[in-house]
Amino acid sequence: MEYLNDMALFVEVVKVRSFRKAAEGLDMPNSTLSRRISGLEKAIGLRLLHRTTRKIELTEAGQLYYERCKRIVDEARLAHEQLGEMLARPSGLLRASLPVDFANVYLAPLIAEFARQYPGISFDFDLTPRQVDLISEPVDVVIRMGEPPSSNLIARKLASLQRFLYASPRYLEVSGEPRSPVDLAHHDCLRLRGPGSDRWTLSGKGETEQVDIGGRFELNSVGMLRRLASLDLGITLLPEGIAAQDVAQGKLRRILPDWQGSPVSVYALTETRLLPAKTQRFIEFVRDKLAAQ
Repeated sequence: MEYLNDMALFVEVVKVRSFRKAAEGLDMPNSTLSRRISGLEKAIGLRLLHRTTRKIELTEAGQLYYERCKRIVDEARLAHEQLGEMLARPSGLLRASLPVDFANVYLAPLIAEFARQYPGISFDFDLTPRQVDLISEPVDVVIRMGEPPSSNLIARKLASLQRFLYASPRYLEVSGEPRSPVDLAHHDCLRLRGPGSDRWTLSGKGETEQVDIGGRFELNSVGMLRRLASLDLGITLLPEGIAAQDVAQGKLRRILPDWQGSPVSVYALTETRLLPAKTQRFIEFVRDKLAAQ
């Protein structure tokens, strides 16, 4: 049984790649943690970690041991949490990485409602478009817009957002307003970075059109697309909720109203299917609320 405790300590050290950070998170002396891991290595008869003054790295044996240990530790933690749910509501710190604009427009009111419903949960949100490493970083769930990359992560679909075409009144005054999808080929189009960014698929009037587009701006932020469009720099595809405020203020106008772009999917990504109650409830809550909108 002592091995199981040391395995859990080893997993925490590997997750944060630091004895000091792991010791702080576990609320135990750094020296005690280091001694326990050294004892585990001696008991196994193999070195699991390469230690330097600046970082730690897994040995080949350590990598194999970590993959096996993590599954065991996750199963044990989940078993305790599921039993604990019979007596108490989900609690603890929920760490999530969220896309900035989607979080501000769609998630903020849902998070407020979720926080009121589960007062035992506290939150640490990282609003960023960067690719988060769920294995090496202390993040419970990542929410991203667009199809997830092929990986070993577990992807759960949360929503599918319809997208429409928008431009500023000033841009349309200067450049003219498209009357059909093929006219977009002659306009500056603000594009979201990704595969197929130079071609938009539009549906409407019972048919589908694929239009080759061009323009000077390609980026990875939906909010920046909206902002540049409102500054008269071109036409862009946006979810209705993202564009709503600028439309209400007259900064953007929907064009080609009979047509819409291909929907953008929203996914929750986790490292494992074995989720603690706080994470499972959060994902389910967001999925159900977005489906009801």
